[in-house]
Amino acid sequence: MQSANDPLAPTAGNSQQDHLLKDLTHAQENKALILFISLVATIGGFLFGFDSGVINGTVDGLKLAFQSESVGTGFNVASMLLGCAIGAYFAGRLADIYGRKVILLWSAVFFIVSAWGSGIADGSLEFVIYRILGGFAVGAASVITPAYIAEVAPARYRGMLTTLQQIAIILGLFMAFVSNYLLAEFAGASTEPLWFGIDAWRWMFWMELLPAVLFLLMLLFIPESPRFLLLKGRDEAGANVLQRLYGQAAASRKVQEIRESLQADHAPRLADLLDPVTGKLRKLVWVGIGLASFQQLVGINVVFYYGAVLWQAVGFSESDALMINVISGGISIAACVLTLLVIDRIGRKPLLLWGSVGMTVTLALVVYAFANADQDAAGNLLLGDYGTLALVSANAYVFFFNLSWGPVMWVMLGEMFPNQIRGVGLAVSGLAQWLCNFLITMTFPLLLTGIGLAGAYGLYALGALLSVFFVLKMVHETKGKELEEME
Repeated sequence: MQSANDPLAPTAGNSQQDHLLKDLTHAQENKALILFISLVATIGGFLFGFDSGVINGTVDGLKLAFQSESVGTGFNVASMLLGCAIGAYFAGRLADIYGRKVILLWSAVFFIVSAWGSGIADGSLEFVIYRILGGFAVGAASVITPAYIAEVAPARYRGMLTTLQQIAIILGLFMAFVSNYLLAEFAGASTEPLWFGIDAWRWMFWMELLPAVLFLLMLLFIPESPRFLLLKGRDEAGANVLQRLYGQAAASRKVQEIRESLQADHAPRLADLLDPVTGKLRKLVWVGIGLASFQQLVGINVVFYYGAVLWQAVGFSESDALMINVISGGISIAACVLTLLVIDRIGRKPLLLWGSVGMTVTLALVVYAFANADQDAAGNLLLGDYGTLALVSANAYVFFFNLSWGPVMWVMLGEMFPNQIRGVGLAVSGLAQWLCNFLITMTFPLLLTGIGLAGAYGLYALGALLSVFFVLKMVHETKGKELEEME
């Protein structure tokens, strides 16, 4: 027990000194540089969203150009996701070898190649190859961008800056929907010729070249992650980056904290994911896999990839369906901005829980609307009086997703793993995320023709319900913790 004269005992003076030191440290932060780095990194998120959303308006063009039915169309749409799974898995591991910035540079190159190639493809196989290359880029950007931002951002607003990733993803989706809508309107339909006699759906892919080239150029102006530099023993370079970000005093302290957190003297490896005592996969890794998987099992990418098909299936025209996509994109951005404002105040777990409950209820309402719809002679659903319920519930579902699982899953994956296993932890979690994404995307056309929209959305509602229990049982709060505190 400390005595009243103990110099280590806390006093009002010491407390005031701590506050002054903290204020001085905060004042020395180069917030402009931290924000600039985060914004450049999130261009990868924008491309992730654009590349994912652009396919939405091209499905009719793909069917016509490649003479494909539901299984073939499903694979043309989902083929990118195989590349995403591969890209996410290897990017996490390669980022521990070559650096976060290097992997993002390569992803920019793949975005450019994929955007051009998807538009010039004359056959299904050629198209799939280019889409898989784009998948490499999307998978890499999806796991490296949030991790990179988490490694340069101060803990007290790390969640806000990492949430920029999801806003960028949704903005990319939104701009893809707007671009698709405008190009289809100018041409008359996505399958009609536009400029130089080339079909509009091909121009939809080429629009991605503009942000992809910008991403490549802007990456040249940001530094490597300081935590990666210290992980590789490049202490001077790492300290220099930390000093540019946080100032001299904070940089010296942070270097020491990072060194202490990297006590293991070996390079990151998959074996680090195992508990050294039991030899089984660490609970933390299971949480990462669960977060990554449930984000997809709620069926959100059916809306992102097949929104135009979905709304046409219930009686809307192609033009109206593409406009509904634009509205959904706007709602998504609003939800993400709200999350950005509150995530560092109320935490990650409450947002996940609210989102899971909200998605369960709204998906159940969508199922109810679809189940009570009539059918025409062609087998299309006629929603009638249930049309408003379906539209409102579907957009409320999109809102709850982007308020919670959309941004928060990426925030948590970027920050929840200790420094030693961050790369391999992201690799395994990213692989799970994109495999589940592929499963949902590939099976939707089959479910649509097999058990119908109500049956398909019933499965997604079940996924949302199960995610409630997962959050309650498995997820722990990471708000305000330094990366070096993660265990």
